[in-house]
Amino acid sequence: MKSMETVAHITLKNVLFATDFSSYANAALPYAFAIAHQYHAKLYAAHVLSGDSYLFAGPESWPALLEQQRQQQHLDAERLETQLRGVPHQVLTPVGDISDVLFRLVREHDIDMLVLGTHGRTGLPKMLMGSVTEKIFRQASVPVLTVGPHVPRGQSSVAEFNEVLFVTDLTEESLAALPYAISLAQEHQAHLTILHVLEQPEAGSVDLESNTRFLLRHMAELVPPDPELWFHPNYVIEFGNVAEQILKYAAGHASDLIVLGVRSAQGNLETLTRFAHSTAQQLVAHATCPVLTVRG
Repeated sequence: MKSMETVAHITLKNVLFATDFSSYANAALPYAFAIAHQYHAKLYAAHVLSGDSYLFAGPESWPALLEQQRQQQHLDAERLETQLRGVPHQVLTPVGDISDVLFRLVREHDIDMLVLGTHGRTGLPKMLMGSVTEKIFRQASVPVLTVGPHVPRGQSSVAEFNEVLFVTDLTEESLAALPYAISLAQEHQAHLTILHVLEQPEAGSVDLESNTRFLLRHMAELVPPDPELWFHPNYVIEFGNVAEQILKYAAGHASDLIVLGVRSAQGNLETLTRFAHSTAQQLVAHATCPVLTVRG
């Protein structure tokens, strides 16, 4: 289990906001806007248009479809331009598969963070699908801030992270997100809690008190004392279902942001369906605050 050697300082120069103009996607825009403004970053806003309309159309209809697509791109660009006044920005209206296009934009524009909204469930088209969201945050090369359906709308304190909750299973993949949790807590002068959830053992099978003390001592080594840090992390161990306990703790302690590392996944969307009920996806779907995932 590795510990931080120095205080991590994360800089964000380019932020990408992905939208399909749904209410779920629009809920993420204030966070993208606030983060770009706070970090003096350039905000890229992308509405990815699907190329599926050509699949079932004859060649004679392609010119009309192309013109319709151009008109839609123009309307989308105007709409985004109106929404993004106040920060340096660039509007993008690319065509193609949503996740593939976003990954390409991340590379082409040197993106440091991707922001998107989702309803967290499967079964609906476009980027609202929970499975599409999961593919994005498991394969994206940058951290992904996801705003789920239970995050309150219209708050005046959007992206003011006063209580940051970092959750870890103490694997290297999960600890990849620790520098972001520390940096964001430091940047926002927030309280940082590091939470580890264990399945409830059978009564008498282990010395629960001794094991808890042992784990807490090792967790306390994750963030060594540093005079640059204004806070002292709070280390917590809970028992029970992992996702349920994280959500319960976040709600009970008014967490403003959940940060966690996720395992990467290779393959297409179909092969990712096994992650439909993963801990990360459950947090995104049910948390009352945004979730920042960092691929380990």
